[in-house]
Amino acid sequence: MSNKDKGELFVISAPSGAGKSSLIHEVITRAKNAGFLVELSVSATTRPPRSQDIEGQDYFFISNEEFQKLYEDNAFLESATVHGNRYGTLHDYVESKLISGINIILDIDVQGFNQIRDEGIKNTSIFIIPPSINELKERLLNRNQDSEEVIEERLKNAITELKGANAYNHKILNDNFDMAADQLYNLIVNRNIQNEEAVHISKILEDLLSN
Repeated sequence: MSNKDKGELFVISAPSGAGKSSLIHEVITRAKNAGFLVELSVSATTRPPRSQDIEGQDYFFISNEEFQKLYEDNAFLESATVHGNRYGTLHDYVESKLISGINIILDIDVQGFNQIRDEGIKNTSIFIIPPSINELKERLLNRNQDSEEVIEERLKNAITELKGANAYNHKILNDNFDMAADQLYNLIVNRNIQNEEAVHISKILEDLLSN
């Protein structure tokens, strides 16, 4: 298979509550309906499964001991510790998909993206930006998944994540879900994005970081 037939790697990051997972799901659904081969990478994690999680579809759930062994064997493309749990993208899993011509989306945090960037791994990186910290908090509360203490921790971590946004190739503001989904779809499937709001997005990011 020639390089032009090989799938491309897309790295997407965002603070918790920015709507990243919903956008990725929407874009993958649209892409598959259009016959475009794209999948969300399945990561290994030490996080205990939630009631709705499906092994091998949402995550590969493994023990801390198994994770450490894989880490020592350099089996991960990237790995990170998030909210006390370890996550890692298996190199062989991703490479086998790309070689098969399947485009892969990595839903990872800034820690993981920095590792991929530092290793010089070819990718297109995208950061999803929330319209405001208040909106981010409201979304986290509406998910009804975490305690107030965990939400406060996620908001603090959000500022750290946002500080890394400018290192990404593209930034998409998730102020209007349909518009953000259109932008993400055009970037992944059509390899283009509307840049008219680049200055506006940079100003919003500046305002977010000033809080």
